[in-house]
Amino acid sequence: MKRIMFLFLLAFAITANAQVTNNSNQAKQGGLTLTLKDAITYALQNKADAKKAKLQVENSQYKIEEVRSRALPQISANGSLTYNPVIQTTVIDGAAFGEPGTSIQAAFGQKWTSGAGVSLTQTIFDQTVFTGLKAARSTREFYQINEQLTEEDIIERVANNYYEVYVQRLNLTVLDSNYVNTEKVRNILQGQYNNGLAKKIDLNRVIVKLSNISTQRQQVINKVALQENALKFYMGMPVETAIIIPNTEFEVTLQPLSETPNVENLNQYLLLKKQEELLVYQKKATQAEFYPTLSLSAGYNYLGQGPEMPWFVKPSSGVYWSDYSAIGLNLKIPIFTGFGTRAKVRQADVAIRSLQEDLKDTKLSLDMAYSNATIQMENSIITITNQKENKELAQQVLQNTKNNYLQGLASLNDLLDVENAYIEAENNYSSAVLGYKVAEIQLIKSKGQLKSLK
Repeated sequence: MKRIMFLFLLAFAITANAQVTNNSNQAKQGGLTLTLKDAITYALQNKADAKKAKLQVENSQYKIEEVRSRALPQISANGSLTYNPVIQTTVIDGAAFGEPGTSIQAAFGQKWTSGAGVSLTQTIFDQTVFTGLKAARSTREFYQINEQLTEEDIIERVANNYYEVYVQRLNLTVLDSNYVNTEKVRNILQGQYNNGLAKKIDLNRVIVKLSNISTQRQQVINKVALQENALKFYMGMPVETAIIIPNTEFEVTLQPLSETPNVENLNQYLLLKKQEELLVYQKKATQAEFYPTLSLSAGYNYLGQGPEMPWFVKPSSGVYWSDYSAIGLNLKIPIFTGFGTRAKVRQADVAIRSLQEDLKDTKLSLDMAYSNATIQMENSIITITNQKENKELAQQVLQNTKNNYLQGLASLNDLLDVENAYIEAENNYSSAVLGYKVAEIQLIKSKGQLKSLK
């Protein structure tokens, strides 16, 4: 009767439900339930890289306004107050004063001088201004594409780390369940050994296994903590926030492999094209230095002079005020700049040609990324199929071994070995699904569809 009871308890311990353990762990953890979409949305709203990319787009508008200001009138007011303790003298010919052959030293000016006025400058033609305005608009488009590319990078990092956390938690769940089952077996064997129904070596084997599981479990706990911290960092989330990842997030959905993307529509390529456009504008702005410039200038001023400070003083005190104005056209025609401008134009041309090589290399890289992602996906599908079959087979072997053990046809060692094989098969399947998910992310990225994960 004791033998039957022992076998029943042992079988019950080994077949404990892992899902119960998992639910219990989640209940203890508490915290924020986080789907992949939630994680990505949080990251795009809170990660510093996403915020900085948006600020660059905002700042590009101010750059446009700065360049546009060069084409608008520049108006300024000015004022001055000068005291001359010693007035400069000038030597002039005395013939002007009826004393030919003599020189007269005369002082010109007053002790006090004060002036106020308004000046205006308006650019009429300046090729650098017009080119700069077009370049500023392209700069805004550049930062808009860069913002999209930054978001894609954030989505990729968050998704990869999200699945890494999930698989580590699955491994921890398997180890927790295995630890509980092995601990129960140890307790049962301890009781049987005390009653002389079990061998010391069997008890020691279970104790060693329990110690190994405990060590593995602690290592996985550390991996989970580190991986969660990495995920929270890439999300811009405080590390003290507890998170729960639903099981449904690990479902496998096959991606179509027949669509060949046009890499010239991907943001990585578009960003370089926009950069090429900016370099062309830079070259044109340098060439514009060969062109003449024409501007209008105008000013109106009011001047006061006298032996006293001119403010609030009447002409009776020797202080006089007068106004004057001027309007002019200013034309500047470059003739020779020492070949400096020509050298800058050639430098700009070299920069453009260098970027064109980057475009060719990037196109090849993006084509390769799609091809590699497709191969990875195909291999991952084969691996998942094999590991799923292997897991199901290991489960069948475990069930048969349990039945044989209950009938006395299998030893305890056989049962423990089969259970280890089943746990390994579970972990291998989880790793295979993780590999598929990572390959899936790379495929989606190579097709420029990462935002579909939002």
